[in-house]
Amino acid sequence: MTFIINPWKILAEKSIYENPWIRVTEFDVVNPTGGKGIYGKVHYKKLAVGVLALDAERYTYLVGQYRFVLDIFSWEIPEGGAEPGEDPQAAAKRELLEETGLVAAKWQQLLTMHLSNSVSDELAIIFLATQLEQREATPDDTEDLSIKKVSFEEAYKMVSEGEITDSISVAAIQKVRLLLIEGSIKI
Repeated sequence: MTFIINPWKILAEKSIYENPWIRVTEFDVVNPTGGKGIYGKVHYKKLAVGVLALDAERYTYLVGQYRFVLDIFSWEIPEGGAEPGEDPQAAAKRELLEETGLVAAKWQQLLTMHLSNSVSDELAIIFLATQLEQREATPDDTEDLSIKKVSFEEAYKMVSEGEITDSISVAAIQKVRLLLIEGSIKI
């Protein structure tokens, strides 16, 4: 890994807004070319986790919900947030059970991603869950979810045709497709 010294100089910073999920900070800076300016940062208080659940017949499970910020209905893999200090895989297991009622015997970490690194520090860890057992879903009281079991190829088609646009879901589905092509996933 290449070590590079930070070329940005922070002159001042102030908190602009905060709620239980995010903190927005504005920085007065000197940029890498020597000009003065401002920079805004959205800090996410939780780690994003996503789970692509894949059964022995190569079906996966999508969660549909209305996304307030985008003002659209969105199909996604099961996702949620890990509390500070919480094990990401434990959080992913919890989210999978809450949203779909699924429990997996086998887990594999697929990806670590920064979701919008020009304005936020949001980090996501995405898992593949296999050897599935169905139980009862227990969604959060703020969630009105639809669950859809589709073939993995249908999920891939939904990504390819722009029906799935959530970045965690797109990345997970693309990664699993590559692993299936390589033959490196054992279900």
